[in-house]
Amino acid sequence: MASGKTAANYRRRGLSDAGQGQFYVYGNTVRQAEVQPRRTREVYPEAPKRASRQVRRNRNRAMSISPAYAGFLVAAAFCAVFLCVMYLRLQSDVVNRSEQITSLQEQLADLTEANNTAYNAAADSINLEEVRDKAVNELGMVSESEGTVIEYDNPASGYVRQYDNIPEDGVLAQSRDVSK
Repeated sequence: MASGKTAANYRRRGLSDAGQGQFYVYGNTVRQAEVQPRRTREVYPEAPKRASRQVRRNRNRAMSISPAYAGFLVAAAFCAVFLCVMYLRLQSDVVNRSEQITSLQEQLADLTEANNTAYNAAADSINLEEVRDKAVNELGMVSESEGTVIEYDNPASGYVRQYDNIPEDGVLAQSRDVSK
């Protein structure tokens, strides 16, 4: 016999079958009751209330734009667009100058490196002992000693012109002794 559920089984479990009557279900599934569509009340739009003549006049006045106000709005819009264009132009100038500064800094770094390399190469190629030896032995130069170096201030120019040979004793001219 197929297993089924009767109203008596429901009563034993404490379930009520009031209004249901006795029923018997064949199989292992319960049939679903058909769902009835809900009834909705039809809503009709309400007729708009008529506004008074004064209210309509105020609304129309508020919606209209006077020529002076329109001119002001146009001028304000042009000023805003002009300021935006100027800002963008200045921003692009800043970016261009920044890129230019970066490229100049790279050039400076390259030139500084090349200059240092050339200076080091020149400094390494000169032997100062050879230069001193050649100056003393071949050219007859002597090292300075105490009293042979004469220092003077020449505010007129940054160099000295020599018009005559320097004598052996190293004194070009002597002033008279004014104390006598």
